[in-house]
Amino acid sequence: MSAYVLVLYYSRNGSTLEMAKQIARGVEQVSGIEARLRTVPAVSPTTEASEPAIPASGAVYCTTEDLKHCAGLVLGSPTRFGNMAAPMKYFLDGTSSHWLNGDLINKPAAVFTSTSTLHGGQESTLLSMMLPLLHQGMVITGIPYSEPGLNSTRTGGSPYGASHFAHGDTPTKLSDDEIDLCQALGKRVATLALKLQL
Repeated sequence: MSAYVLVLYYSRNGSTLEMAKQIARGVEQVSGIEARLRTVPAVSPTTEASEPAIPASGAVYCTTEDLKHCAGLVLGSPTRFGNMAAPMKYFLDGTSSHWLNGDLINKPAAVFTSTSTLHGGQESTLLSMMLPLLHQGMVITGIPYSEPGLNSTRTGGSPYGASHFAHGDTPTKLSDDEIDLCQALGKRVATLALKLQL
């Protein structure tokens, strides 16, 4: 099995998906490792509601095996009241077996998010998404200020992880800085994943 970075996301309106694709492109810039794009199903307050086993479009749903065998993880979710969306939280709540077995210890991890308002909780979402990854023993990485986009961005981007300002309910095009920072984050996690495997 080839080494891979799991780019795991939940996207409601498409912006987080677009970020995930750019992060995967960054991973693919590193020789010797590949990106594996996965999503999580929506959750519903209706107990009879269920998602199909395979989504109608986009990435397939993440399995426990996808998570267990990754060399690194980049986790993304839109912001919901300054925190990750419920589908991602629900998925992470089901990873106790990985915690018990130490499956993710010493693997690099990073986070990304999208908000519909500029100050809608990007940094609190990024920080709160790190908490379960720290409990799993993962090595958290962000974006260093050696990346020029952190100093020039007027949209998204943070040293805590990649972010996007989505301007409302319809997905907006990622800015050039946001694209650069997404790719830089993917490349950084991939590079660290290969180094930490040795």
